[in-house]
Amino acid sequence: MSEQCTGNCSSCGQSCGDRKEESLLAELNVNAKVGKVIAVVSGKGGVGKSTVTAMLATAMQRAGKRAAILDADITGPSIPKAFGVKQVGGASEEGFFPAVTKTGIQVMSINLLMEDENDPVLWRGPIIAGAVKQFWTDVFWEDVDYLFVDMPPGTGDVPLTVFQSLPIDGVIIVTSPQELVSMIVGKAVRMANMMKVPVIGVVENYSYFVCPDCGKRHAIYGESHLAKIAEEYHLPVLAQLPINPSVAEKCDSGRAEELDTAEIAPAVAVIEKL
Repeated sequence: MSEQCTGNCSSCGQSCGDRKEESLLAELNVNAKVGKVIAVVSGKGGVGKSTVTAMLATAMQRAGKRAAILDADITGPSIPKAFGVKQVGGASEEGFFPAVTKTGIQVMSINLLMEDENDPVLWRGPIIAGAVKQFWTDVFWEDVDYLFVDMPPGTGDVPLTVFQSLPIDGVIIVTSPQELVSMIVGKAVRMANMMKVPVIGVVENYSYFVCPDCGKRHAIYGESHLAKIAEEYHLPVLAQLPINPSVAEKCDSGRAEELDTAEIAPAVAVIEKL
């Protein structure tokens, strides 16, 4: 430490062994209480990340925990529709009350604040990232045991903001069976490592389709490469979810809480052990 050191690392450009890393974590709303924070991510869109998030929250709520979902996909929010909620639970000068589903899952999403849920969000990256941060600082999350963050695809402004601003306890990566997913998973894993956030494991969606007539499994999107990917990046495989038309039907009609969560149970068990 230099004799001229003031102890204020934020105003100093020198690199030394006594330098303190400035925390970028945002303060949780003083009226909120949140336990574990789990980010559900994917390197590309269309792999069913929001569906997996809905299943995890539903399964956790059924297990007797208090679950919540922070919908960080500002430009493509789908969580409110999946759960059939349309507006926040209320607001005050200190912030917002999240919407609450039929079974008690707390939800916060930009669509809950829009006059028309079909209106597009035409915001630039920094504003979108700021909105996601406010879902942490300005929302009255009530005694939440597990908060699941439904992330937008990719490694842009919003994922960076979430990893820096929220105390993420772990990341679940959602993939599909396609070959190119290996590269996409690699990007997600490396981003988590760079942000020093542990990766809990990987969930593969659209893994297979079971014929309702003969019961045979069909690899509609090609044979799975999950085992190879998991070995390459030293990731545990948490679940392989089938293509099930009833899942889309339930989410489209706001009945995500009726989803069969048996296939996602291993992932829930791992999260509960964190």
